[in-house]
Amino acid sequence: MNKHILIADDDPHIRDVISFALEKAGMQPTLAEDGRQALDLFRAQAADLIVLDINMPELDGLEVCREVRKFSDVPILFLSSRDDEIDRILGLEIGGDDYVTKPFSPRELVARINVILKRSQQLTPSSAAITPGELRLSKLTIQPQQHTASWQGQNVTLTATEFAMLHLFARQPTRVFSRDTIMGSAYDGNVYVSDRTIDSHIRHIRQKFAEKGCENIIETVHGVGYKLANCQ
Repeated sequence: MNKHILIADDDPHIRDVISFALEKAGMQPTLAEDGRQALDLFRAQAADLIVLDINMPELDGLEVCREVRKFSDVPILFLSSRDDEIDRILGLEIGGDDYVTKPFSPRELVARINVILKRSQQLTPSSAAITPGELRLSKLTIQPQQHTASWQGQNVTLTATEFAMLHLFARQPTRVFSRDTIMGSAYDGNVYVSDRTIDSHIRHIRQKFAEKGCENIIETVHGVGYKLANCQ
């Protein structure tokens, strides 16, 4: 089935450009001209992914994301006309999967959407060959087929990108991963994201596990990268 993508942007030209690119890639776009309409449309019919402009009337993209995260883990990709690092970090901290700054290449946007969608699937053929079943590391449990993670039996809700990163660490729990390696795994090596974006995802994973009683699920190895902390 074609993937259903909800596009929310107050600029009709941007909506048309994204819609054309998605249709060309075999996806089904639904268009919203402001945040309120986007939220109403998503509640009426769930999408496989939401593209949210940060600066919109009625409700901005960050507000829409906060509302959506109250009842759905749908992947979210943010758009913004401002190349503002604070906006970028905030967008990822509240539950976004990725961030693209305007002006952007429609081809790159579609590539990023494809990567996120691939990560949000329950199990891909490539990952099946590597991880045929669940991973148990002390109090941490990861179930690739269900795309879920838990700490002491408590479910930890992760975005597709966050899950891909944690799964990478759990498959080789003693290895230290560089940011480049993490980027290549979480984004399939086809899309470049900044070190700050990787750091933001790591911080968000830590925060979610801390809420379940795990003080530090991912350890920083200064000057090298990150590794799974001892899951005690």
